[in-house]
Amino acid sequence: MNERRRQAVVAVVGNPASNNGKGAKATKQVLDMLGARGQAHGFAVRDLTGESLDESVASIRAARGTYDYLVVVGGDGMVSLGVNAVAGSDIPLGIVGVGSGNDFARGLGLPVNRIETAVEGIVGAVVCDSHMDIDMGYASSPGADSRPIEDADGHGRGRFFAGMLSCGIDASINDRANHSQLPGGTLRYFAAVLTELAHMKRYGYHVSATLADGTAEEYDIVAPLLTVANSRHIGGGIEVSPYSSFDDGLLDMVWMNRMPGFAELVRALRHAYDGRLLSARFLSWKRVQSVTITRAGEGDEPPTLMADGEYVGSLPLHAEAHKRVLRVLVPPAVVEWHRRERDTERLERVVSRDGRDVLTGEFAE
Repeated sequence: MNERRRQAVVAVVGNPASNNGKGAKATKQVLDMLGARGQAHGFAVRDLTGESLDESVASIRAARGTYDYLVVVGGDGMVSLGVNAVAGSDIPLGIVGVGSGNDFARGLGLPVNRIETAVEGIVGAVVCDSHMDIDMGYASSPGADSRPIEDADGHGRGRFFAGMLSCGIDASINDRANHSQLPGGTLRYFAAVLTELAHMKRYGYHVSATLADGTAEEYDIVAPLLTVANSRHIGGGIEVSPYSSFDDGLLDMVWMNRMPGFAELVRALRHAYDGRLLSARFLSWKRVQSVTITRAGEGDEPPTLMADGEYVGSLPLHAEAHKRVLRVLVPPAVVEWHRRERDTERLERVVSRDGRDVLTGEFAE
């Protein structure tokens, strides 16, 4: 007698405390829709959402081994929770992007603030076994005196990040936006950008990087901005790292090489959303396998670092690329879009357009 095959389980986790209760409403809508589709397509749905974010994390850990897919409902903070729950496993992550930023979902070409479309895409991906394996960044604290960064188990020395590790004014902007009372994630973030740009500090970093070709570089950076990026967007669509790719096994380091003038800043802000920000000559760019960032002897004390909008501690910090460590549920149409786009071809095209050398990152003279 043949053993009956176990029914696939789709676990769902949301953040009921987010956005004045709207997070709970969105999670219920997702659960109802997935439940109805599950009856039609033969999968079960399980709600792992706790009363708080900490309870949700505990619920996910306790349920390990009992679900086949994990769906997060919310913004980049919920994506971070999901990433650190399933990265390194073969459990696919589904994303219903209904947060204030949704930058990781945007970079993947997934629906943003469209619950029904997102759920239909997840159902299609489950039924068709459609997914992508993509790179993640991994941040850890190498110094004994640094504040620990929790890993997926809550007691390790590191954590994965899907979007960006923010080390300078970008972290200050994110922090200010998190505490803003303005409506809408994009508006809060852009207002925070303008405020922080008016009070820029020159933070001091000592950087030891292993570049894309395996060579090593070491130098000080005294500048307002330093970002280590796995994906392109931050702050609700600002393309701080427009050259980033999900499948090159590398991270992109972006920093200010000098203090820009007012006119330069205005020109750069005009390109914040169109993918041409790195045409600004006061910004430097390198592709790296890994980078260790410590405090330099000069410059201001860097702010608390953030990754995917979450606080991760202070320097020293090590970040490295982990190739194709996350499996993401995406509908077949999105997989085909990524195939057509071909990230390596896009990189060469946009880097050359902005006047940079694709290998060195320097501006061609």
